[in-house]
Amino acid sequence: MARIHGRGGAGVRKTNKKGAIKGTGGQKKKGLEGKGPTPKAEDRVYHAKHKAKLARERRNSGRHQKETAEMVVGRNPVIECLHARVPATSLYIVQGTRNDERLSEAVAMCNTRNIPILEVQRHEMDRMTGNGLHQGIGLQIPPYKYADVDTLIDEARKNDEPGMFVILDNITDPRNLGAVIRSVAAFGGHGVIIPERRSASVTAVAWRTSAGTAARLPVARATNITRTVQQFQKAGYQVVGLDAGGEHTLDTYDGGTENVVIVIGSEGKGISRLVRENCDQIMSIPMTAWVESLNASVAAGAVLSEFARQRRIAKK
Repeated sequence: MARIHGRGGAGVRKTNKKGAIKGTGGQKKKGLEGKGPTPKAEDRVYHAKHKAKLARERRNSGRHQKETAEMVVGRNPVIECLHARVPATSLYIVQGTRNDERLSEAVAMCNTRNIPILEVQRHEMDRMTGNGLHQGIGLQIPPYKYADVDTLIDEARKNDEPGMFVILDNITDPRNLGAVIRSVAAFGGHGVIIPERRSASVTAVAWRTSAGTAARLPVARATNITRTVQQFQKAGYQVVGLDAGGEHTLDTYDGGTENVVIVIGSEGKGISRLVRENCDQIMSIPMTAWVESLNASVAAGAVLSEFARQRRIAKK
């Protein structure tokens, strides 16, 4: 008789003589099913993009969060900001970042302007910027300090010449805003007014496009552009809406002898209906027939240049 080695018959394979092995009865079926597509980053409550989505919704609903500092990242953008004299509170550099001419130039300019230079760990810079595309350098820019419309009107009264302002309606590109600020400053205007909602704001991009003029020309935010138009009218301003099909053209309107506000809409949407209805005059820019419209900043430059010319003639 053969011997079985081991204890308790450990070497014997047991079999179930009564049929197939029982299953789970479908109790683990759900565990084997797919969980569906991965939610978008903005829908995951722990993701930074979810916070950005909530902030965007708050802005669109009119409930603004407190203005926060902006971080400009990348070697070329940082250099451009410093050359444009964008105000900055500090320069952050990741420890161990490879040095080159641009990094050395940024450090030299910050030293000249007494801007603090701080070294941080890479993971900390990733957290501050929300991504790893910072190239080891970031420039922190404080929130822009917007002026008040009443203050702008009061300050303009102190000048010997008539006041001239630009109101932007439906302008969402910060480069357009920066270019308009630059034109208003170049042609003797006294300020720019933008809506609080659905509008570009004075960010680092707008600062750079303005070529530093945003540091000297005031920009105000208005809760309601229609009411702001009426506010200027009560202060003795003629409000001119820039739009196609107006009763005046740039050739026939005299903007050199009185207080004037120029309302400019986006190239696509134009001026909002209520704002248009509250303008004193609607004016268009004569141009070649086959060109449909002008970019907002180009249109602003054309009108401001002509009004500045009229004012120079009126002074003589």
